[in-house]
Amino acid sequence: MKQVVQNYRSGELAVLDVPVPECKPGGVLVRTVYSLISTGTELMKVSEAGMSMLGKARSRPDQVAKVAQSVAVNGLPATYRKVLGKLDSYTPLGYSLCGVVEQVGSGVDDVKTGDLVACAGNEHALHAEWNWVPKNLYARVPEGLAPQHASFGTVGSIALQGVRRGEPQLGDVALVIGLGLIGQLVAQLLTAAGVRLVGVDPDPVRCELARRQGAAACGDPGSAAVEGAVAALTDGHGVDQVYLAAGGGSNQPVELAARLSRDRGRVVDIGKCPLDLPWNAYYEKELDVRFSRSYGPGRYDPQYELEGHDYPIGYVRWTERRNLACFLDLLARGRVDVAPLVSHTADFEDAVETYRRLEGGEQKAVAVLFRYPEREESVRPPAVAVPAVRRGPRAPAPARGAKSPVRLAFVGAGNYATSMLLPHLAGREGVELSTVVTTTALSAANAQRKFGFARATTDLDSVLGDESVDAVFVVTRHSSHAALTRRALLAGKAVFVEKPLALDRDELAGVLAAVEESGNDRLQVGFNRRFAPLLRQAANRFGVRTGPASLRCLVNAGRLPHGSWYLRQGTEGSRFAGEGGHFIDTASALIGADPVSVYAIAAPGDEDLQVVLRYPDGSTATLSYVTTGASGFPKETLDLMADGKVLRLDDFVRASVYGSGRRWVGSRLPRARDKGQNAELAAFVGAVRSGGPMPVPLESLVATTAATLAVRDSLAAGVPVTLAGPR
Repeated sequence: MKQVVQNYRSGELAVLDVPVPECKPGGVLVRTVYSLISTGTELMKVSEAGMSMLGKARSRPDQVAKVAQSVAVNGLPATYRKVLGKLDSYTPLGYSLCGVVEQVGSGVDDVKTGDLVACAGNEHALHAEWNWVPKNLYARVPEGLAPQHASFGTVGSIALQGVRRGEPQLGDVALVIGLGLIGQLVAQLLTAAGVRLVGVDPDPVRCELARRQGAAACGDPGSAAVEGAVAALTDGHGVDQVYLAAGGGSNQPVELAARLSRDRGRVVDIGKCPLDLPWNAYYEKELDVRFSRSYGPGRYDPQYELEGHDYPIGYVRWTERRNLACFLDLLARGRVDVAPLVSHTADFEDAVETYRRLEGGEQKAVAVLFRYPEREESVRPPAVAVPAVRRGPRAPAPARGAKSPVRLAFVGAGNYATSMLLPHLAGREGVELSTVVTTTALSAANAQRKFGFARATTDLDSVLGDESVDAVFVVTRHSSHAALTRRALLAGKAVFVEKPLALDRDELAGVLAAVEESGNDRLQVGFNRRFAPLLRQAANRFGVRTGPASLRCLVNAGRLPHGSWYLRQGTEGSRFAGEGGHFIDTASALIGADPVSVYAIAAPGDEDLQVVLRYPDGSTATLSYVTTGASGFPKETLDLMADGKVLRLDDFVRASVYGSGRRWVGSRLPRARDKGQNAELAAFVGAVRSGGPMPVPLESLVATTAATLAVRDSLAAGVPVTLAGPR
């Protein structure tokens, strides 16, 4: 997508191509229709960026103080590098827009896709084609209100909060100093509230605009006409409130406010002008000086703005979101009219030139809008629907005597089955290896001889029709997993299928259709790592977390030998599609949830991947799947960090947990490396025997499969892929 940015060091303005933000929980993804340039705040920022370093320092003494403190703590060289690094980076512009909701994050139920919303925030309502906006920073646009007018929502909220701070009453007289965008809106709001007002601005065009919108009188700050109007309207007592909506470096607004206020009047600072209060004047009248903080209560509170915690209306009547909704309502009912304030509407693609003309004074304006293309030129962020699990009427489990064995059939007897699964099942008490099915007679005979199967065959139908078989293991090549799983489920068998469950969404849908048709959801995918004893022991030592977690997993997968069937991507899927679910499932098991988005990057033509998973509570997992590493380095290392604790797993032979000044270490000999196959098989067999729940819920197996498949989508689109709820 495209976004307007500025380099604060050089002053350069640009429209950059940047990734589309993902739709995170607790907010909505909005496609911008109109955004508003704040000709006061934004142009001040643009102007500051064009100053010399000395000029920037003079304009921001608060930042200079922070730099001085950093020098004292970190030293001059480190501070210099830090400051230059911060200055020499792009920063966003914009904070007021109107757009269409295109995606709705989990936890949001007050808007839906297609709704028109006004959005606020200098991090969430930017001049960009797409914005992710948290719940408390948007409001639905009332029906009939034009989107270009609704884009004034944020600046209208600023003006509204300023008026609320002044506490005007019917019949009051107010003075508005500065008739730029905010001042014009303050004037209209006061008029709507039954307040008579006098406006002050050196620009006669702005004074005339305010008069047309209801001001009783307007004039230059040095004009005798202003003082005369105040005297006439107040019988010489002075105004009840003064609203400072001016910018610049003059102290004149503060001095004028004192001179024209009544005794014990209120002075509300909304803009940004010097506040060198003349002590005698303010003391003698006992003036009440108040600040208005942006859009209202909730501003700068991350729990309110980012986490969506609202303030109870009984304690805080007007929050920033309720101010936003109120201003939109006033617009919709015609009590405030922003149309006369729009000096120019520019196409978004002309943003840089528009800023240049405004800053250079070639274009005089109170408000300027950016109009975005109606067509969706930028790629809409992909969203993948995680298929819903729908279960038909549950078929009754076959009756089994207390001492009768669980009878297992294997479809496939390749290297993995014969080295990692069958050795744990052969000779296990309560298990009978009933039948092995392979495509060649000899491999079936070898498996029968080695592991003691009662029967060997190449006829799958005979196994699926055998009522004595309780469960079927699907341990074939990847391309056949989904179809075989589907057939076994429809035959009423419990199924253990090695990963992956499916290589594409159609295959996954076919498996779930079998579950719905048969009522048989007795399915387990061979995601064994979550069952590894050492990992489980370390997770228990780590304990329950309270805050978001950060997990990183390095998989040193190594190169495959030439000719390996794993390399046949056309038929067997990519290597990551085949085994990536292992690592996603492990991450999800440790975090305790299923991912809500996937972002993957890779070098062109390379199998090495970086995959970032995001979870509902803000936790993240980064998987580095690398085929170019050294073979002598451990294959899998994993770190989990949260709540001041760290869990470290080194290739399932050593685990450590750090926290609260303590360290726990667990280990086993390399030859005894246990990745959980035995424990997983025990859990599966136990579930089949008892008829109880499968070891991992089917919904989680489906979510992991969907996330694995979404890696390919993210690589193709170059943006994060949202894992949307079932459709």
